[in-house]
Amino acid sequence: MSKSKYASRDFWIDAFDRVVASTAQGFIAAAGLETTGIIDIDWAGVASIAGSTGLLALLTAVAFRGGSKPDEPGRHEA
Repeated sequence: MSKSKYASRDFWIDAFDRVVASTAQGFIAAAGLETTGIIDIDWAGVASIAGSTGLLALLTAVAFRGGSKPDEPGRHEA
């Protein structure tokens, strides 16, 4: 019986890395757009956008979890 990809420590480390990177990117993008006046939102809105991008990154990592072996990196395939 094969070990679940979700039980792999490397999967969760990679997923956490993607979540942190996406959250930071969402925060920087929303804060930059707010600061330059392109959009008009408060800091709670900026945090909401950043949190949403992090959640979407986690869901993407879970949905597209990679190849047939637990140690293969995640990749998107058509």
